[in-house]
Order: sequence, then C-alpha cells, then structure tokens
Amino acid sequence: MSREILAGIVRIVLIFSVLMGIVAYMTLMERRFLAFFQIRKGPNRVGPFGLLQPLADGIKLFFKEDMTVSHANRFYFLLAPAVSLVSVLACFAVVPTSPGIVVADLPVGVLYLLAFSSMGVYGILLAGWSSNNKYSLLGGLRAAAQMISYEIPLALSVAAVLVLSGSMSLVDIVKAQEGLWFAVKQPLGLLLFFVCVSAETNRTPFDLLECENELVAGYQTEYSSMKFGLFYMAEYAHILLASCLVSLFFLGGWNGPFLPAPILFLVKVFLVFAAFIWVRATFPRVRYDQLMSFSWKVLMPLGFLNLMGTALLAVLAG
Repeated sequence: MSREILAGIVRIVLIFSVLMGIVAYMTLMERRFLAFFQIRKGPNRVGPFGLLQPLADGIKLFFKEDMTVSHANRFYFLLAPAVSLVSVLACFAVVPTSPGIVVADLPVGVLYLLAFSSMGVYGILLAGWSSNNKYSLLGGLRAAAQMISYEIPLALSVAAVLVLSGSMSLVDIVKAQEGLWFAVKQPLGLLLFFVCVSAETNRTPFDLLECENELVAGYQTEYSSMKFGLFYMAEYAHILLASCLVSLFFLGGWNGPFLPAPILFLVKVFLVFAAFIWVRATFPRVRYDQLMSFSWKVLMPLGFLNLMGTALLAVLAG
C-alpha cells in the first residue's frame, strides 16, 4: 500500500471519528438548549453536567433488541439506514474548515454537495417502503415530495452565491468573502437557504416525515436498536452539514478576526446550529398543505427574484 493511500485512509478515519463525536454532542447541546427554552433542566445526571449522556444513549441503543418485521423486504430494510448515513457523510469530503484542511477541493464541489445530500431521501423512502407499514410508507412519500419542493428554491439561493463568487469550489466561495460576507450582499438568499435546509433536514416546523400524531413515528416506525441509531446519526450529521454550508456560503467560512481559522469556523457552525434549535423551540409544526404551498408559492418566486436581481447587479458592476 502506497504512502499516499495510507495517508488518505488515516485522514478519512480521523475525520469520521471527529464527525461522529461532534454529532453525538450536538444531541446533548440540543437537549440542553431546549430545556433552557422550556424552563427545565435537561440531561444532567450522567457524568458532570450530563456530559456522558451521549455515550449512555449510544450504549443503550447498541444493546436494545434488534428486530426486523416479518413481512419487510429485509435487504432494503437493512440498506436504508446505511444509505441515509453514508450519503451525508460523503458530503463532508468537500467541506473545508480552513484553507488547508479539506479532503478534496473539487472545482465542482457545490454540484457534488447537491447530488449527495439529495440521496439521503432515498434511504428514508426505502425505509418507508420496505417496512410494509402504511404509516412508514406515508412518511417516505412525504420525504420525496418535500425534497422535490424545497430542492428548487435551495438551488436558486445557492446559484446566487455562485454568481457572486464565480466558482463552484467551496474554498473559492469562502475566499470571495474575505472583504464582505455574502450574508450582507445576500440577506434574502441566506433566509431562503436556511428555510430550505431546515425542510431538507426534517427540522421543526417541517418534521412531517416523523409526525407522531399522524404517522405513529413516521418512516422509522419499525426500526430499533442501531438501525434506528443510524437514522438518528444521519439526521444530526445532516444538520451539522447544513450548519457548515450556511457558514461557508453566507458567513465567510473561516474568515474573521481574533481566532484561528478552524476554531472560528466551528464557532460559526455551532451558532447556526443554535439558530436551528431556537427555531425548533419557537415554531409549531405546519400542516402538509401549508408545507407544499409555502415552497411553491412563496420560496420559489423569491428564489427566482433573488437570483435575477443578483445577476443584474453583477452585470452592472462588471
């Protein structure tokens, strides 16, 4: 095995380990923040300040009884959680945390991200269909419809960023914000992107895929043990990816004063994640017809308007 291949494997294992650690403690951060908003204490028993709670949750999931329903399509039932997790983990290969810390700086990094992040819905759809459960199937179908609806305004908001940066490389997009962050130039684009990734990651108020008052638990109703845990990890890894992309596209990535580049980038990521938690604690779940109507009648026209305005200003400035 050549030294380059070995170094690549070590880098991938290291990044995977760090990601899984961050994802685990994102669950603790969300539970503590929600407890603060709801005037309660949250996890504080396992370890000092509850810091070992994610470890306890992982051990509990690992030792829970692992069941597969008798009439499920076993192959796709087992494949679905892996598809959901692998599709989002693959996206982190092009996410830079500083000028020199990135697995692959692809010249078409944005296209790579859009392609792989959209594949996660196949895992949810497979889970719903293969479970042989009508409630799970409805959750999977909702995921497909939701992805189609919100992918278009999301792509429009990203297209405006590409117009300003002139590149599909995430490193180049961050470098284009060295003088002024795109959040200042693209406030509407930032709002559109944040709303769309909230829907793509199934966050409240768009968590209709796992709407317990309608679908029992949604697409993962028949899952238990670590198969359910993989869906759980995939969901929070997707939220982490969304927070990274908001920081890279609109908040200047690692650009900023005082702190080292990777630390500053992580601070921005966790501030964006805190905003996701704040939204979850504030807004109630919308109805399904409101979800679809909001995308097609509000977000998409605003996305086209934002893109055309950005292109016009770029031509006039050029």
